[in-house]
Amino acid sequence: MVKSENKKKKRRGGKVFINGTFVGWHEHLPSLMRQVIGARRRGEISSEINVHLNTRAVELSINCDSGRARRPYIVVEAGKSKLTPPIISQIKSGEFNWQKLVNLGIVEFLDAEEEEHSYISASEDELTPDHTHLEIDPVSINGVVVSVLPYSDHNSSPRITMAASMTKQSLGTYILNYNLRADTRAHIMYYPQQPLVQTRPYKILNLAERSAGQNFVVAISSYRGYNMADAVVMNRNSVDRGLGRSVFFKTYETEERRYPGGQCDKMEIPPATTTGYRGEEAYKYLGEDGIIYPECMLSSRDVLVGKTSPPRFLKEVTVFGVVEEKKRENSLAVRSDENDTVDYVLITETLGGTKLVKIRIRSNKVPEVGDKFASRHGQKGVIGLMLPQEDMPFTSSGIVPDLIINAHAIPSRMTVGHLLEMLGGKVSSQTGKFVDGTPFDHDSEESLKATMKSY
Repeated sequence: MVKSENKKKKRRGGKVFINGTFVGWHEHLPSLMRQVIGARRRGEISSEINVHLNTRAVELSINCDSGRARRPYIVVEAGKSKLTPPIISQIKSGEFNWQKLVNLGIVEFLDAEEEEHSYISASEDELTPDHTHLEIDPVSINGVVVSVLPYSDHNSSPRITMAASMTKQSLGTYILNYNLRADTRAHIMYYPQQPLVQTRPYKILNLAERSAGQNFVVAISSYRGYNMADAVVMNRNSVDRGLGRSVFFKTYETEERRYPGGQCDKMEIPPATTTGYRGEEAYKYLGEDGIIYPECMLSSRDVLVGKTSPPRFLKEVTVFGVVEEKKRENSLAVRSDENDTVDYVLITETLGGTKLVKIRIRSNKVPEVGDKFASRHGQKGVIGLMLPQEDMPFTSSGIVPDLIINAHAIPSRMTVGHLLEMLGGKVSSQTGKFVDGTPFDHDSEESLKATMKSY
């Protein structure tokens, strides 16, 4: 009888878990959750503790294990932010730091589970008594890549996803000491530029020091049918002036391997008697040490490093029955479809003490029909036609676009941010100042139009 009464008592409450382990029962889980959150905000327990109430399963989970992704929010009580103007003044004067804000319960970190029963406002102007938290900055809901996309709050989510993907593929200067490195593959844009429309995260991340992409003069128009179905028309004269040009580096490497029995490879110009000899023409750029010179113009199947290896079998019998060891051709050559230039030759040693040679070749990449270009709004397309400047449309003041995109690309894809960035770019070029396109807190369309009218 006692056991059955105890079971009934337990069933009136709910289960409590700590890091997924059942620890007991509690009669009123919402009250317990409020107590834990209150103790955390008062600094009585660790600020790394989070709670989650599952009302359907009547379970309260208390999580304090490592590895959880957590985000900071401003605490809201009775519809008002706890980050008041006096506290902001103390932060600016240096009296308050980040840890003090956390210790006083002004800012707290939530994990994914506690966010489920939190009501978070993106703006302080939109706070109601029902809200529990406030975003520190609305742009923080975006990732690192999306936060540098201007006016992304005016685009549809699929286009933002595409823009983020293509931003990660954009060309620029990926590292400043690329001339001292021998990376397997690398792309460097010749003339990277800062965008005319920027965001606050763009400046915070210091991306201006390593810009990617270029500012194009873009026109929106259907032109001769060559920019239908995601194609674009490009100005050939702009390309001749360096628009969209990049250089591609690729590194080849080879070493003098050692084999059992004391045999080893040798870097040299292979003799004509070598098995698999490629012909004298293939070795025409090699020096006496069997290594090619920098700045050689390569063609198909040219040898970069001449190398001979011992035979696959220890001894080979000639036609006359004499036992001899014949060397085997094992040179490093370029691929059949590459016509590039030798950029860099590095001669060094491996950890095992064997000779190691790395050859970096470069090739200029010039935009041509079929190459893909994209904006920061997921508007992507390939070049369908390249026209000389005299055949391109122009404005009354003589401005000729670098690129023409189809007008039908805008409405169905709902990339209003693309139009706003074009407007902001025009304003920036007229005023000589960068335009702020930070999502949720940018220069408004009205202010851009007013600036345009003043010019």
